[in-house]
Amino acid sequence: MEGLIGKKVGMTQVWDKDGRRVAVTVLEVGPCPVIQVKTVKKDGYVAAQVGFGTQKAHRLTKSALVRYAKAGVTPCRVLHEFKLDAGDALEAGQAVDVGMFDDVKFVDVQGVTKGRGFAGVVRRYRMAGGPKTHGGHSKNRVGSIGARDLPGWIEKGKRMPGHMGSVSRTTQNLTVVQVRKEDNLLLVGGAVPGPAGAVVFVKKALKKG
Repeated sequence: MEGLIGKKVGMTQVWDKDGRRVAVTVLEVGPCPVIQVKTVKKDGYVAAQVGFGTQKAHRLTKSALVRYAKAGVTPCRVLHEFKLDAGDALEAGQAVDVGMFDDVKFVDVQGVTKGRGFAGVVRRYRMAGGPKTHGGHSKNRVGSIGARDLPGWIEKGKRMPGHMGSVSRTTQNLTVVQVRKEDNLLLVGGAVPGPAGAVVFVKKALKKG
């Protein structure tokens, strides 16, 4: 299968076989129960819909509860589809754990970045701002934004103050440092988008084997 759903636990450090300290992000990945298997004959493509976490039954619609009951799975908080690799034979109700990354060297991790609220251009785009002394009156402002001549309006895409963060981002080619099956943990080298506790989607690296 292409990947699994997980949760960002936080960052720590481990030592590799050469005694070097490596900064890693700890991800709790799976176990993810299979809710539905998509087939070419019925759906036009091959994929598996898996769940992660638990959800209270009264927060779900009746149709969703029927789907979980049909698969024999406890209601899940997050659902996501992943493509199946050639030769994968999964069935509804089966659980997939972090062990699927045993032979994987690199992964791509998708998450939602931390929300920063409304931010100015100095924080949002790291602009320098105006002079801080000698009578400068444009310290943390954006500066001039339009043109005096035609057409005279602000061009689209102009970097200005606005909402910062809380967007989907994917960090590619993160090295798999350790796979701890007994704790459902995956340790990857480097940073992962989002705060601790955020839901992430861990996939086998697209650009590296």
